[in-house]
Amino acid sequence: MAGTASDLSQLLARSAEAVCRHYLAAGRREGRYWIAGDVHGSKGRSLYVRLKGGEHGKGAAGKWTDAATGDHGDLLDLIRLNCGHRLLSDTLDEARRFLALPRETPAFDPDQPAVPTGSRKAAQRLFAASRPIAGTLAERYLRTRGILDVRMERWLRFHPRCWYRPSEADAPGTPSVFPALIAAVTDNDHAITGCHRTWLAPDGSAKAPVATPRRAMGDLLGMGVRFGNASPIMIAGEGIETMLSLRQVVAAPAIAGLSAAHLAAVRFPAGLQRLYIARDDDPAGTGALMTLTERATEAGIDIVPLEPQLDDFNSDLRAFGRERLAASLRAQLRTEDAERPLRHG
Repeated sequence: MAGTASDLSQLLARSAEAVCRHYLAAGRREGRYWIAGDVHGSKGRSLYVRLKGGEHGKGAAGKWTDAATGDHGDLLDLIRLNCGHRLLSDTLDEARRFLALPRETPAFDPDQPAVPTGSRKAAQRLFAASRPIAGTLAERYLRTRGILDVRMERWLRFHPRCWYRPSEADAPGTPSVFPALIAAVTDNDHAITGCHRTWLAPDGSAKAPVATPRRAMGDLLGMGVRFGNASPIMIAGEGIETMLSLRQVVAAPAIAGLSAAHLAAVRFPAGLQRLYIARDDDPAGTGALMTLTERATEAGIDIVPLEPQLDDFNSDLRAFGRERLAASLRAQLRTEDAERPLRHG
């Protein structure tokens, strides 16, 4: 989707409420305005976004003012501040991505009745209630893992108080809420079918001190957490951090299946020609690779395994850095793919 800044601003204004529900999910509509705490989507009442109005002038739709800071602008300005962009081009790209999002994804409405725990609907509501990852503890956590440049990953978000159900393996008195990295599980048509939660320590320095800091919910089989748009050459693996680590150095879309069983059943996107598999070196990972290879062969898709030097590719990234990880991967890629530029540095 092309368009100048002015064109995109007007298109966003025509969907002002959808923009607010997406970027200011903790706020709510009151009359002709969307009310929130600040441009980052916190709870509160100092930020006012006009939802209805003309295309130009003081009362135009999409115009906003933060009474606490005096800041004001249009919805492009709001997206820039919300996502922490430094470059206008990044904001324009984000606006184009938003305007192309499927509209069937439900918006968060705290007044909706409860939905079944662990259901697809519950996963969609959790993702809608979460905020973009820029400037959050989730971004800080990924940085501790050597993973940078995640602000443009459409399906990653942050929830400041995500409910955690303690199990028998948890220590007595384990809290029931923690901040969490939220990742949407989607199908090949970009519909959200589930969510993956990684609960974090209060300062974002590590995972939360609980028995099961990672859990998924919703419809997962055959789906995955997707990074980038589908293309003829892609990478797949089990873990989110594994895929994000590879994305630091390989300019290819990726899918995290979240488990060996789900990876083995992943549905191939249309037009896929070659799939690199970041396999886990255990019996389940070996079984997933065998199943995927058999399925891919029947579909005419080339399967290429990728092997880390340590236990996984995030360990490689943290131990050796981007350049050595890129060199290790280049030796495992098909010749025609290895000749393409890799991210590094």
